[in-house]
Amino acid sequence: MLTKPALLVRSEAFAYFVLAILAYRALRGNWGDFALLFLAPDLFMLGYLVSARLGATLYNFAHVAATPCLLAAIAFAASNHSLLLLSLVWVAHIEIDRVFGYGLKYPTFFKDTHLQHL
Repeated sequence: MLTKPALLVRSEAFAYFVLAILAYRALRGNWGDFALLFLAPDLFMLGYLVSARLGATLYNFAHVAATPCLLAAIAFAASNHSLLLLSLVWVAHIEIDRVFGYGLKYPTFFKDTHLQHL
């Protein structure tokens, strides 16, 4: 197993997904809100309607873990519980995408992802 990077990335993503869910639960997040917001990062795919480059740029912005982590840091600094919960939903979305094999996009075409190169 330790010589199969694709499997390692997926198992790591599943662990982060579970941690995000547990943190959301510990912070007493509303599960209706979770369900409503869970697919929101996929709205950034609409950039593909303009061009593959814009689509990849927007999609990657919404699907790289650094973005919701930055939001979480802002939430901590501002003591904003709602933003912290949003960042956890966002992380959960990104990580379940990785579990299912959806990766960050290259600006060539939608199905050209970093996971294909592992």
